[in-house]
Parts: sequence; structure tokens; C-alpha cells
Amino acid sequence: MSSLSRIIAGGLVGLGVAAGGLLAGQSLVESRLGYRVVTVKGLSEREVKANLGFWPIRFVTTGATLEQARSQLEVSERAVKGFLGTNGFTEQDMTVQNIQVEDRMAGYNAQGTPPESRFVLTEDFLVRSTEVDKLQASARMIGDLLKSGVVFSADAYNAGPSFVFTQVNDLKGDMLTEATKRAKEAAEKFAAESGAKVGDIQSANQGVIEITPAIEIPNDRPEKQVMKKVRVVTTITYFLKE
Repeated sequence: MSSLSRIIAGGLVGLGVAAGGLLAGQSLVESRLGYRVVTVKGLSEREVKANLGFWPIRFVTTGATLEQARSQLEVSERAVKGFLGTNGFTEQDMTVQNIQVEDRMAGYNAQGTPPESRFVLTEDFLVRSTEVDKLQASARMIGDLLKSGVVFSADAYNAGPSFVFTQVNDLKGDMLTEATKRAKEAAEKFAAESGAKVGDIQSANQGVIEITPAIEIPNDRPEKQVMKKVRVVTTITYFLKE
């Protein structure tokens, strides 16, 4: 075969491949446009009450000697336990988390330390209970402990109880069913408006289950609220048929 013939043959083959590629591309586009889909979201919400509460209490004592500070710390701890016992809590509800010891004479500003306040002891005490109403009520009576001589640490640790809801799994099934139902209702409404019908599910995403305060209060710590809102959002894509 001459050079000219080989060039012509090669050109014809190239045109055939290009045409084949074009047809394949057109078929792919047409297959993608051969169906319609709609993506919708379904929402389910429940207002629930927290079933577990945590109340961290931090109190401090001072003394000229470590023994004096330790002795005063025991007095304060007994006062805290007595207060909680009076309000219906048991020893199993109370835990000593940590005790910190500070010798102010060993610090960089030791010269300004009064001798009677040389040693500072800080105790972190935690109350844990499923009786959230009782925990909340007791926290409101914290002034009774002040009358007993208990000195609280002035930091965010003493911001009061925090409440959580741990029974999401008990609601999850019903809420997913409700959210899915609402998603399909939204899809059917869209389909009716566009002259189509809802077909099978192409894909589904459960999304994230959120637990938030029942009432959003600006600048408020959400964990302080007893009432919570559980929110489930599903995202579902349905085929549409004529």
C-alpha cells in the first residue's frame, strides 16, 4: 500500500472512532435524561425531658497549715453531703472527683500571701442523678450551703446542673418513619404539580439526629435546660414516572 493510501485509510478509521465516540456520548446523555428524580426532605421533631443530670460543685478552704485547711475541707464536705442528703440524694449520687492543694508561699507572689491563707484546698464534687427535677430544685437552694460556711470557687465550674437526654434510640424508629412519610408527601405534592407520579426510592440519607434546647435562648448555655428537642431529618431522592 502506498503512503497516500495509508494516510486515507488512517483518516477513515479515525473518523469512524470519532463518530462512534460521539454516538456513545449521545446515548449516555439520553440515558441520563431518560428519567426524572426529585429530592425532598422529611422532618420529625419531639419535645422531651432530660433523663439525667450532672451538678458539679467546687468549694475551697484555706489554712495556715495543711492540716488546718484539710480539716476545714472535711467540714465543708460534710455540709455539702448533709445538704444533698436532706434534699433526697444518696451517697451513690455523690462523687469526689478531685482535690487540689496549693501552697501560696511557693508561688511567685508569695510575699503578699497572708499567713493564715497559706494553704488552699479545692475540692471538685459531682452529683449525678436521674431525678432531674430534684436536682434542679436543689441547685436553686444553694444559698443554704453558703449559710453553712461553704465557700464556692468563683469560676464556670459552679454554673449549676447540666441535663442530657440519653433515650434517643427509643424514639429513633418512630421518628424515622414519620420523617420518611413526610418526605414522600412532599415528593407527591411536587409530582402532582408537575404532572408526574412518585416512583421508587433512588437514594436515602437519614442525616443527623440533633438534640437541642426546647427553647433557644440567646447567650444561654443549652445544657442547662431540662426540656430538649429531638430532631430527625431524612433526605430522600425518588424517581418520577409519567
